[in-house]
Amino acid sequence: MRENVRNNANGPLRHLICVLGDQLDRHASAFDGFDPSLDAVWMAEVREEAEHVWSSKPRIVMFLSAMRHFAASLRTEGISLYYRKIDDPENRHSFADELTLCLQHTSPHKLIITEPGEYRVKKAFTDICKRLNVPLDIRPDRSFFCTHEEFEEHASRHKQLRMEYFYREMRKRHHVLMDAEKPLGGNWNFDAQNRQVFSKKGPDISSPAISFPPDEITREVINLVQERFQSHPGILEDFNWPVSPAQAQEALGDFANNRLRQFGPYQDAMWTDQPFLYHSCLSAAMNLKLLDPREVIRQAETAFTNHLVPINSAEGFIRQVLGWREFIRGIYWRYMPGYLKMNALSAESDLPKWYWTGNTDVYCLQEVIRQTFRYGYAHHIQRLMVTGLFALLLGVRPQEVHRWYLAVYVDAVEWVELPNTLGMSQFADGGILASKPYVATGKYINRMSNYCENCHYDPNRVTGEHACPFTALYWHFLIRHARMLSKNPRMALQVRNLGRLDKQRIKEINRQAERLKTGFLSL
Repeated sequence: MRENVRNNANGPLRHLICVLGDQLDRHASAFDGFDPSLDAVWMAEVREEAEHVWSSKPRIVMFLSAMRHFAASLRTEGISLYYRKIDDPENRHSFADELTLCLQHTSPHKLIITEPGEYRVKKAFTDICKRLNVPLDIRPDRSFFCTHEEFEEHASRHKQLRMEYFYREMRKRHHVLMDAEKPLGGNWNFDAQNRQVFSKKGPDISSPAISFPPDEITREVINLVQERFQSHPGILEDFNWPVSPAQAQEALGDFANNRLRQFGPYQDAMWTDQPFLYHSCLSAAMNLKLLDPREVIRQAETAFTNHLVPINSAEGFIRQVLGWREFIRGIYWRYMPGYLKMNALSAESDLPKWYWTGNTDVYCLQEVIRQTFRYGYAHHIQRLMVTGLFALLLGVRPQEVHRWYLAVYVDAVEWVELPNTLGMSQFADGGILASKPYVATGKYINRMSNYCENCHYDPNRVTGEHACPFTALYWHFLIRHARMLSKNPRMALQVRNLGRLDKQRIKEINRQAERLKTGFLSL
């Protein structure tokens, strides 16, 4: 297990530094004051983290490969490293057991860790150290712009938490895209310019994302996952993610130079066989701490100031990082652990089994789910307005939707995935995070993509053999939740539209929806 030896190996171990799979940053707070002659690092690959949700093969490879690359960089520094590989015959396959074993073996004066990104893991470390009477130093995660204290101060000044106002404060505090106290370009956001759709010709991808063919470490991990996680979903033939800081930095430059300009206007668009379009694909690198969000924002802002990209593209991208990403994290830590149990719409259906295969005759769902298991990726509108929307309309238990999203995407860590799923996608928090349920008919998908051209369902039809399931279930959703939705100002128009339906039409819609639910939930 121990791979390097401290310079004074016969002396006591001062600090044991814990590094988790989403903390792969040599400049993290846990390394402050690190002395290689006195301290050591602990890392562990355990099946528990791949199986507490049924993680996809691309997600498992992403984490294990990135961890092994980080460990290799520590070795080059001569750092004493306690590293447990997942295929080690002595692996106990849980963080608690592996950490306990290492603490008993090394007897450090103190255990140090940068704050974990998951409530469950943070509690586990606290419980272990308390049980073993080992002092624990949990240090702030400096990779974020907003501390927990700053978010609480912001929350205390607002009756309702809304990302837009938080984002404006963050822009001012960190002086991003600002002209003194005013936003560059005269507006805080340029959403109206960022909802364009492709013509019938589709997107022009003249500069596809940079490629990162698997190196020796990644190939070893791919072979391991193929062997030991055969039953897990997903394929690995197209694994192509940056797994080191150098690769992540290269991916950032490629995005800023080649796709950021088009990202803004087409960030919500979708197209068959084009999973990445103009998106950055940097979220996994940022979430595993291979890439500093400050550098991400700096390059986007520089691209604008150097007249390489328009303001709507720079601002639209920066809002996702400085606004939404930080806001989501604040929500997570403010409301956990209770947030995980929220179910404001009383949704109790099981997640359909075909969410794990993509074997459905609804083309948009088939396209996005199969893409997900091929690459471990889908962009935000595919997640929110295709797979997420359908689960919401179907009335799936939000905790099951959460576990699916946490399992299938290479960028999924709980602090960012859980609020996005329960709050934004499923409205299970009743409006803490989002001001309305994000519901729409199949017409939205038809407008933003070419998916419906390949589908035998008609997005304009509510009932009948070829009625689009999204459209029928949308109206059924409004009917079921009319009382609650009528109190939401942002849903007023949709509820008024519902009021135009006569009783017979409502009965027809309900019958259509129940048939659809019975069919989709039984597959």
